[in-house]
Amino acid sequence: MTDRTDFAAVEAELNARGFTRMVFELDRIESLLDLLGSPQRAYPAIHLTGTNGKTSTARMIDSLLRAHGLHTGRYTSPHLETVRERISLDGEPVSEERFTSVYREIKPLAELVDARSDEPLTYFDMTTALAFATFADAPVDIAVVEVGLGGAEDATNVLQAGVCVITPIGLDHTEWLGDTLQDIALAKAGIIHPGATVISAAQEEEAAGPLLERCAEVGATIAREGGEFGVLGRAVAVGGQVLTLQGLGGVYDDVFIPLHGAHQAQNAAMALAAVEAFLGAGARRQLDIEAVREGFASTSSPGRLERVRNAPTILLDGAHNPHGMKATVTALQEEFAFSKLVAVIGVLADKDAEALLELLEPVVDQVVVTRNSSPRAMPTEELAALAAEIFGEERVASAEEMPDAIELAVAMAEEDVPGELSGVGVLVTGSVVTVADARRLLKR
Repeated sequence: MTDRTDFAAVEAELNARGFTRMVFELDRIESLLDLLGSPQRAYPAIHLTGTNGKTSTARMIDSLLRAHGLHTGRYTSPHLETVRERISLDGEPVSEERFTSVYREIKPLAELVDARSDEPLTYFDMTTALAFATFADAPVDIAVVEVGLGGAEDATNVLQAGVCVITPIGLDHTEWLGDTLQDIALAKAGIIHPGATVISAAQEEEAAGPLLERCAEVGATIAREGGEFGVLGRAVAVGGQVLTLQGLGGVYDDVFIPLHGAHQAQNAAMALAAVEAFLGAGARRQLDIEAVREGFASTSSPGRLERVRNAPTILLDGAHNPHGMKATVTALQEEFAFSKLVAVIGVLADKDAEALLELLEPVVDQVVVTRNSSPRAMPTEELAALAAEIFGEERVASAEEMPDAIELAVAMAEEDVPGELSGVGVLVTGSVVTVADARRLLKR
């Protein structure tokens, strides 16, 4: 039996590879997987890329497939609390024991690859290989795999999946992917391989071009939101929303998802179409409606407008780019009726903090700026100066540490509020790392 110390040692070895080190090249991961006997060929896969919504959509796909009786493996990133969240079997993070044992099998082979390469395998290369080997060992019927960054040169692109999902493409990670939608779409189109079925969200024209060109080039079939599938209707419900979805195989009504926002309805439409494509539903055949309803109803998406406290309500949302924050703000306006809302925000230094703050300003009364635990975090003082320009100094407070920031935000939310606190709220946002830091504190 593996103990906690073994798992902690494995985590430390992975972290030593440089948690944020980026090296985009497939040679090393391909060499490692060859030595492992190509575990990624042991099962079919649904592969997801895009700028926002990948993890939520992956979790919905996973849930729908399980509702149809399949054993699933799911690989997503980043994680909120433990690296084990990245690798799930049948909807649950792998155990410390399994994670450690698969890592011990891979480690000597990884060291061989490192010795032959100019650059050692990255943290992400290693977790990708761990996921693919874990899925083959399980074994799973299907893997649901989210790219880490981009597509063409991402370590997950060894899959050559039969079904690809492309969520909305926006500007993010421009330092690696290019600073136009066209460049970013070109990188993401790289996960489309010959003969694949592509499920694409509605895209800006500049992003749609490279996707269509890639499909034509490799003989892939594309189904587009608004054409072959989409959201026909949505109504706010207690704890989420009720949807009517147009799938590839027809209309699916009275579908409840316990998630908020039009963007999550869009994610649901993509998830449904992807599962239909994988299971062979289409013009002549629909999926079982009860299985679809069951799959969606049991979906969760931690850190995506996730309610972790009541009175005052505390919501956690990992929006970290303008495209994501716009979706969050829209959901706040449409689905929550706060009489007073205070935001806690911490961002990474390479993100467009100014745009995030400008989008938040109309919907929050006050903001508390802080610094998250990432070494790439924007200094509190710098973020506070930006916030003061946008909100005005009287609406901005700051706290260096997350526990102090949350405590201050709760006090500000409750200040001068007569009677019940049911209408006041705190939103923690700006980065997945910010949400992870807050979640650890609030979930204790």
